[in-house]
Amino acid sequence: MTDQVLLETNLPGLEPVARGKVRDIYRFGDQLLIVATDRISAFDFVLATGIPGKGRVLTQLSLFWFDFLKDVTPAHVVSADVDEFPAALGAFRDQLEGRSMLVRRAEMIQVECVARGYLSGSGWKEYRENGTVCGIALPAGLKESDKLPEPIFTPATKAQSGHDENVSFERAAELIGEDLAAQLRDRTLAIYRRAAGYAAERGVILADTKFEFGFIDGTLVLADEVLTPDSSRFWPAETYRPGGPQPSYDKQYVRDYLEAIGWNKQPPAPALPEEVARKTSEKYQEAYRALTGRNL
Repeated sequence: MTDQVLLETNLPGLEPVARGKVRDIYRFGDQLLIVATDRISAFDFVLATGIPGKGRVLTQLSLFWFDFLKDVTPAHVVSADVDEFPAALGAFRDQLEGRSMLVRRAEMIQVECVARGYLSGSGWKEYRENGTVCGIALPAGLKESDKLPEPIFTPATKAQSGHDENVSFERAAELIGEDLAAQLRDRTLAIYRRAAGYAAERGVILADTKFEFGFIDGTLVLADEVLTPDSSRFWPAETYRPGGPQPSYDKQYVRDYLEAIGWNKQPPAPALPEEVARKTSEKYQEAYRALTGRNL
């Protein structure tokens, strides 16, 4: 895989729609062009240093899962092959190859759909305080990283600060309607169970993950990214030991570095040493190999 680092796209003549922490999105007719850069965020800040090849891993892994899940849910992808893109995009091949998707525009639902199979992160924090996760009562005596009796649906919304804010199913139903909330819950858990079962066969635990859905011509579709190290907690099964945090195929290496140097989590975000960026890149590539059985 190339070591090229793409922090910002430059596509003259295309109308930018949004620039997220990782993805740059452009309008192209009635479709959208989504480009995954190599930016990385931690503690809600985009860092100055990119992670080599990260955008390619995110895009290719999402494409793998979109195809794997096609009998569970439709998705918004039109094509990820630059040769199949409109001719006008050919001039930007060096920025698009391997890291872009042309997708149908969807009317996005303003609720993030989180599935949890294990007790970690914000779920563990709430459980310690209240014995619940998003208002769902759980058995007493669970340890951090324990497997839950059954996967649970724990929706989230975007607060004014931009952070994800966990909410109860009842609150989600108030926001989007009970029927749609139930449909999202059922779809989310169906996807989680299918993906977690597959990952387990590959020696990987899917601890939790989040999805985004939208409507295209009245059909509920899976959108954005899916089951990547940015949107999911993947743990190597061989090192799984409940009772504390787990080694993970994600950017925990970056978070640990930032904690170690005592960054106050205020702007500007510090740059990363080359070694930290390289090892983080290796973690993302390791996740791709573990889950797909292929090298990128």
